[in-house]
Amino acid sequence: MAEERDAFLRARGRTLSAFREDDECQWKAPFYFIQGADPQFGLMKAWAIGDCDNGGDEWEEEIKLTEQAVQAINQLNPKPKFFVLCGDLIHGMPGTQWRKDQEQDLKNVLKNIDQDIPLVFVSGNHDIGNVPTPETIDDYCKHWGDDYFSFWVGGVFFLVLNSQLYFDSSKCSELKQAQDEWLNAQLAVAEKRKCKHVIVFQHIPLFLQNPDEDHDYFNLEKSVRHELMEKFHKAGCMNLLQYGNRPSKQALRLTRNAGGSYKDLEMVVSSAIGCQLGEDTHGLRVVIVTAEKIVHRYCSLNDLSSQGIEKELMDLIKQN
Repeated sequence: MAEERDAFLRARGRTLSAFREDDECQWKAPFYFIQGADPQFGLMKAWAIGDCDNGGDEWEEEIKLTEQAVQAINQLNPKPKFFVLCGDLIHGMPGTQWRKDQEQDLKNVLKNIDQDIPLVFVSGNHDIGNVPTPETIDDYCKHWGDDYFSFWVGGVFFLVLNSQLYFDSSKCSELKQAQDEWLNAQLAVAEKRKCKHVIVFQHIPLFLQNPDEDHDYFNLEKSVRHELMEKFHKAGCMNLLQYGNRPSKQALRLTRNAGGSYKDLEMVVSSAIGCQLGEDTHGLRVVIVTAEKIVHRYCSLNDLSSQGIEKELMDLIKQN
């Protein structure tokens, strides 16, 4: 039971216990990881009946899809370095009726991930609330680990951020300030160490397609967005792997796999394991990290389950 609990609480003290910095801060060889988003247990029923606030009382379909994702990841060879879930782990907002059951059912599925594949969790708006409070963030941390932290893998520096603090921190301004100060210190480390790559995970995208697009429910406000982009660019960040699947009528007009670039910073927006609000398939993103570049491909759960990772990507992993 303790091992199972620890699998969900590896992010402590603003780092990830699965990886030791002394062992991982130097480049070794190409590797890959798997990124997923929005299992969001409960959304499929809520979306189908048109009641996203009160309709999430069933999540059998999300359980099956997440089980398929876990099975697909477990059969990959070689194994990915880690599996990161970029927010909206469940649909029930803090304080809602089915939240505890959704959390437990998600953990019951994720505990079957290969023990050699660490889980990395990113908080989304459904995990800590559209307007987070110290209490909702503390509750999230008790279940899933720190809401922001950093870690090293194979000479690559990874940052996990609580993007909801950039969307609306009106009820937790001190926590937002603390993350800002921490992030500045981490980016100073990245700039000084001249990491091979710097990759950032967060739930809400800075933008969906264009750095100067208008602010709406699916991205961050322009001034916040540009301040962060400049910080990331200066520190040498290359990729932001994010997802902002937050249900609204607008979602039907959006391509859920999206992205763009700002200077040499690439924005990658991935679709969901769970409920699809557009025309994408339920899937996961395979991310290959080489010394020269980062290559990624969104794969449907069916394709990844039946075919694994395509040869073109596997050849990159095998390069020395």
